[in-house]
Amino acid sequence: MPDLSLSVKKLLISGIFALLSLPSFAQQLLTRYERSNGNETATYQEVIAYYQQLTKKYPQIKMLEMGNTDAGYPLHLVIYSPTKDFDFTSLHKKDKRIILINNGIHPGEPDGIDASMMLLRDLAQGKASIPDNIVLAVIPVYNIGGALNRTTFFRVDQNGPDAFGSRGNGQNLDLNRDFIKTDSRNARSFQQIYHLTDPDVFIDNHVSNGADYQHIMTLLATQHDKLGGPMGEYLHKTFTPTLYQLMKEKGYDLVPYVNHFGETPDSGWVEFDDSPRYSSGFTTLFHTFGFVPETHMLKPYPQRVQATYALMQCFIKFTSDNSSTIRDLRNDTKKAVRTQAQFPLDWQFDMRKYSLITFKGFAAGHKPSNISGLPRLYYDRTKPYTRQVKFYNFANATNFVDKPKAYIIPQGWWPVIDLLKNNKVIMQPLQKDTTIYVATYHIADYKSYTKPYESHFPHTDVKVTTTMDSIHFRKGDFYIPMNQVANRFLIETLEPTAGDSYFAWNFFDGILGQKEGYSPYVFEDTGYEWLKQHPEVQAELEKKRAADTAFANNGAAQLKWVYQHSPYAEPEYMRYPVFRVL
Repeated sequence: MPDLSLSVKKLLISGIFALLSLPSFAQQLLTRYERSNGNETATYQEVIAYYQQLTKKYPQIKMLEMGNTDAGYPLHLVIYSPTKDFDFTSLHKKDKRIILINNGIHPGEPDGIDASMMLLRDLAQGKASIPDNIVLAVIPVYNIGGALNRTTFFRVDQNGPDAFGSRGNGQNLDLNRDFIKTDSRNARSFQQIYHLTDPDVFIDNHVSNGADYQHIMTLLATQHDKLGGPMGEYLHKTFTPTLYQLMKEKGYDLVPYVNHFGETPDSGWVEFDDSPRYSSGFTTLFHTFGFVPETHMLKPYPQRVQATYALMQCFIKFTSDNSSTIRDLRNDTKKAVRTQAQFPLDWQFDMRKYSLITFKGFAAGHKPSNISGLPRLYYDRTKPYTRQVKFYNFANATNFVDKPKAYIIPQGWWPVIDLLKNNKVIMQPLQKDTTIYVATYHIADYKSYTKPYESHFPHTDVKVTTTMDSIHFRKGDFYIPMNQVANRFLIETLEPTAGDSYFAWNFFDGILGQKEGYSPYVFEDTGYEWLKQHPEVQAELEKKRAADTAFANNGAAQLKWVYQHSPYAEPEYMRYPVFRVL
């Protein structure tokens, strides 16, 4: 007969191991990352299932389904509230500081996905601490479409995990270029989450590309001059330096995001220009301290996840310890922006000013390529170095614009109006047809990308002329008063010369194509009769002929000039359809 006792023992042992592998056993709630010894990252389905387990077990954790995404799945928001209050209006009234954490905008960079799962579990189980004045709002996976497109082959240069998602989302968009133009459902839902939470601090977890160096974690902070005022000064002199010190105490040497402009970063680099298309640039428009942690792609995955976990703990500690200062700075800035008279639309880095930072790199050199035989760059990890390098992190504001009393945008431009509403902009539809004397822009010149960039052909180097005119508006057109918290967002999206304006992102391209025209042989007579009735225009025509020989010898050009200066030319052509009430 078989040895039944041995069979029973084997069954018992296998059963115990099976139970141990279940996340719910013994309240371990181990993540896939932990069960694989740091070799694997959770799938999208596993992430959501994991948070569902946490919400069932711990009353201080709640998961909400927010708006839709391009992948057809809802965007989730996981809230960790020590006081079990999950109403953000209530939380702000109770003087809680909100930290919004975004993960998986590039699913091939999943460090924050795994680190956040463990952090919230550890907080709930008392293995990590969170003060009562802090509430965490975590987007578990932002780019769901990219996370579902999972393989071992993306990000070929990255050191783990074994498999992960794609950078492109369900429309193959890079979501970290979509915060202003908002082509994706993901971005629309993110804006709703952002304005619901109104975070004091925003963290967007990433992994870097580029040079090789010793640092595990780099940090991209909101450019302090762009943030501006007391908030910018506080970020530059207190917030960021203290984060560096807190991470130092945990064994990590932080360095600014390595945005080097030469072949290697040995001589230093310019701070990353985070315009509003990027997450930290977008949050700047609404007066949030924004950060993009970037772990180093060549470091082993467990080191990167642990560094991300540690940095989020440092954000919690700093925000809690400086809660009242952060609150007052944000409140004062929100109040000041309502009456601010002038806004810059562009910033240029000052190459005469810099900070010195301690950079721990590796010596670089060149050797013959095994593919081409030609010289190729390589880093020698047997030759580490530590040196002071220049970090050009001061920017001068340029292209100033005076704030109007209000903007008016006709209702036909509903894609822009919908985006303004999505960002909680206060505006009122006109109650009746009315004529208003306004400042109008005409597009005088612009350049456009010759190849598509993120589904657009953006405009650059935009030049405008300004005139005053009485414009007839219809009932239902939108009046946008400029005495609100969203003033800066409105200035940087509605002023056409701003780098990430809605005009730059092609929302108003309809005005760039002429719809009306003329038959030259007919308009020759019509134009001549009109000129006879307007001698002042005839005088301008003669003056231009005298000054421009080529024009004087070009009959078609002169006829076109007459048409453009006559009432027969369509007024909407090249006239920017957002009007300024002064």
